[in-house]
Amino acid sequence: MKLLRNILVCVTQQKTCERLIHEAVRLKSEIDGEIYVIHVAKNDWKILDNNQEGEAIEYLFGVSKSIGASLTVLKSDEIVDTIVNFIVENNIKCVVIGKTQEIHTENNFKTEMENKVNGVKIYEA
Repeated sequence: MKLLRNILVCVTQQKTCERLIHEAVRLKSEIDGEIYVIHVAKNDWKILDNNQEGEAIEYLFGVSKSIGASLTVLKSDEIVDTIVNFIVENNIKCVVIGKTQEIHTENNFKTEMENKVNGVKIYEA
């Protein structure tokens, strides 16, 4: 019997984030739960005014829909805190994020997430 664990995929406004969604599908074959996809944009970002970024979000929405997940787009200047709140509200136990290129751990997105959530496995893909 598979464990029930909801999975969250954190995407940016890039079509290449499709691979993160597919990683969540792979994980779902090992555990049981719902897949959620989220994009958090800073308040001053105008993603829909930028054709390329808007097109990428629309593309990722289609990919999400094709696997039975919804894509939630939120605006906040506190990106990590907003994602943490979403994790708590939706009983998320696994988070899929892109691999970071940052070498300073104090600025590392994964490290920030790990410091704010307990019992949640964070996968870099």
